Amino acid sequence: MTDTRTDPPPTSPDSHPAPDSARSPSHTAWRELRRRPLFLFTSGCVLLLLVMAAAPGLFAGWFGHGDPRACDLDRSSRGPAPGHPFGFDVQGCDLYANVVHGAGASVGIGLLATGCGLAVALVLGCLAGMSGRIVDSVIARLTDVFLGFPFLLGAIIVLNTVTTRNVTTVAAVLALFGWPPMARVVRASVRSAREADYVTTARSMGAGEWHIVRRHVLPHVLTPVLVLASITVGGVVVAEAGLTFLGVGIQAPALSWGLQLASAQNSFAAHPHLLIFPGLFLSFTVYALIAFGDTVRDALDPRTR
Repeated sequence: MTDTRTDPPPTSPDSHPAPDSARSPSHTAWRELRRRPLFLFTSGCVLLLLVMAAAPGLFAGWFGHGDPRACDLDRSSRGPAPGHPFGFDVQGCDLYANVVHGAGASVGIGLLATGCGLAVALVLGCLAGMSGRIVDSVIARLTDVFLGFPFLLGAIIVLNTVTTRNVTTVAAVLALFGWPPMARVVRASVRSAREADYVTTARSMGAGEWHIVRRHVLPHVLTPVLVLASITVGGVVVAEAGLTFLGVGIQAPALSWGLQLASAQNSFAAHPHLLIFPGLFLSFTVYALIAFGDTVRDALDPRTR
């Protein structure tokens, strides 16, 4: 009697998904992030803000003429009108166009200041984490000195000595006082990574310190520090608006949310739209940046899963 049974086809190793224990931490975190509606919402908002800051003309032209420099004093401080959904500012300029174009300076300062601070933090944090006790102590004391200055007070003192206050100078001053918290995170991450088995193995095989930092330490450091940097951008945007509101930030004829808030402070009671719309954009931007960073941090922290 002939056996007509057939053996089941061989299964490929890739035909079944790998268990969670076999997945890399980054893959697990990414899968966790995709399941979080808050991450999808905030990442979309951040992307939209970046596009608006880079190409404000794409958004300003949706309503009205879209030219923030086309002003008419006869329309000074008027409320919303057809083609001008946010109304007009004190100079009679379209407020919607000014708010959209102001995103470039505000968000640009946040990104530039955080990027410069991150570069300084990576260099000093890696030096402190990989070097001996003397270098570590010197960098730690330098970090403590900058942390001893109140962030806004130190920025106000330095900016008062600067003759030209534009995006570059304001970002440089904010980066000067913004790198210490990131440097501490980098140092702590480097300290934990340099004792790992794969770093010890690479060192025993004759790998140089620069090779170890570039190939093994930096990938371990970048994840937590980039999350902190995304949260820092929101804080820097608020700091720029506060400094400009106090008169020591960006100077006219530049366009920024801080300048719009400063120009509206004397006429807010009679014309509240001058303060409401720039304030809403500023608040929404800060919320999106900080919530995005918090969501990514929670997904990367195994204690929250």
